[in-house]
Amino acid sequence: MKTVRIIGAGLAGSEAAWQCARRGIALELCEMRPVRSTPAHQTAEFAELVCSNSLKSDSENTAPWLLKEEMRRAGSLLLGIARASAVPAGHALAVDRTEFSAKVTEAVSREPLISVRREEAGSVDPEQITVIATGPLTSDALAAEIERLSSGVDDSESSRTGTSVSGRLFFYDSISPIVEADSIDTEKVYLAARYDKGTADYINCPMSKQEYDCFYDALVAAESVEERDWEKLNYFESCLPIEEIARRGRDTLRFGPMKPVGLRDPRTGKPPYAVVQLRQENLRADSYNLVGFQNHLKFGDQARVLRLIPGLESARFLRYGQIHRNTYINGPALLRDTLQMKAHPRVLFAGQICGVEGYVESIATGLMAGVHAAALATGADPVAPPRASAFGSLMHYVTQANPQNFQPANITFDLLPALEKRVRDRKQRHRMQCEAALRALDGWVEKIGAVAA
Repeated sequence: MKTVRIIGAGLAGSEAAWQCARRGIALELCEMRPVRSTPAHQTAEFAELVCSNSLKSDSENTAPWLLKEEMRRAGSLLLGIARASAVPAGHALAVDRTEFSAKVTEAVSREPLISVRREEAGSVDPEQITVIATGPLTSDALAAEIERLSSGVDDSESSRTGTSVSGRLFFYDSISPIVEADSIDTEKVYLAARYDKGTADYINCPMSKQEYDCFYDALVAAESVEERDWEKLNYFESCLPIEEIARRGRDTLRFGPMKPVGLRDPRTGKPPYAVVQLRQENLRADSYNLVGFQNHLKFGDQARVLRLIPGLESARFLRYGQIHRNTYINGPALLRDTLQMKAHPRVLFAGQICGVEGYVESIATGLMAGVHAAALATGADPVAPPRASAFGSLMHYVTQANPQNFQPANITFDLLPALEKRVRDRKQRHRMQCEAALRALDGWVEKIGAVAA
C-alpha cells in the first residue's frame, strides 16, 4: 500500500484527505498557509471561504441540491460540517465561515493517518500518488511545476478565458463586501426571501428609480484598482464585478444582482424598482455580505458608492470587495474522468484548479479525488462516477468539453444527460433528472463504499 500526498487544504484538499484517510490510507497534507499566505486568505485554517458564505440552493430538485444530496450519500465530511455551521439564508445553505473552517481544521487534523505539513509545495513527483487541490490561488512555484507536468500537450490556441501555457489558464474571481449589522438602518430595509421561498432571512435594501439612477451613475464613474503588469482581467461570466455588469447597460444590474422580482416590499405590497440583498455572515448575525456585489473598485470609491444604497448610508465595512487571480488547468486536454492526468495517472487534480466553479463543486471533486487516490494506493483501478449522476456530469464536462474554449462550470441541469423521453414541464423534468441521477449515484456509492464521519 502506497502513501498519498495531497497539496492544498482548502475545500477540495480537506475533503480528499479525509476520504482517503477514512479508507485506511496514510497521507501527507501540505498547506502553505501561514508560512506563505495569499492575497485573499485571512487565516491559516483549512477550507477558509474567501468569497461568499453560501453553498447555494437547498430547494429540492434543483441542480445544487442534487449535487449536495449526492455528496451526502457518498459521505462528505465538509457537507456535514456545513450543515452543522449553517446560518439562516432562506432556501440556501449558508455557513458561519469562521465556525465552518475551524471545524474542518479540527476534523482533518485529528485523523491519525493524516500528517499535516505547513509548507509550500513547489515540486510534484509523478510517480507518487498526489492530489493537487491548491485552488484558485496556486503559488507561482507550483503553477510552474504544473506547466512542467503538462508539457507536450497540444495547446497551440489560447483559450478565450485567459493566457494558456501547457494547459495552465487564468481568470479573475471576485469577493463581495461585508458590513456590520448594527450599522444598517433597519427603518429603510425589510426582510424577505425571493418569492417567499424559505424563511425571510435576507435583508433587502429597496431602491426607487431615482435612487437607482443615482447609484448607477456613481458606480460607473467610480475608479477601479489599477491593473498590475501581470494581470489580464478576464472575468468568469457568473462572477462579474458589479461595475463590469453596469457598463453593459443601465438596466443590466436590475436584471442581475439587483433584480427585484419576487421580493415584494411588505410596506408597499409591490417589488421595488431595484434591490440590494444582504445575507447573514455568521451565527451571531453581526455581519452581512452584499450578495453579488463583488467589485474591483478602490476602497474609498467603494465606501462612497455603496453608502448610496438605502439603509447603508452609515455602513461600517468589515471587508471591501476585491478580485484575485484564479488558476485552473485545461481539464479536457489533461484529465481522465477520474481526475487523473492522462500523462501522469498517479497525479490527480481536485477543486477549482481542475475546472469547476463553486464551493459545492470543489468539495465534490475533492471527495472523488480522495476516493480515487485511495483506490490507487491499494493497487485498484479508480471507478469514475456514472454519467447520469451530478458527479459524473461534472466530470464529463471537465474532461470532455472543447479544450480550445474551456471555462470552469457550476453544476446545472444543462450538464446532466437529457431524459430519453421529452418532458415539457420544467419542474417535472428536473425532478425526473434528479431521480435518475440519484439512482445512478447509489450504484457508484455501493462500489466505492461511503464512509461516515
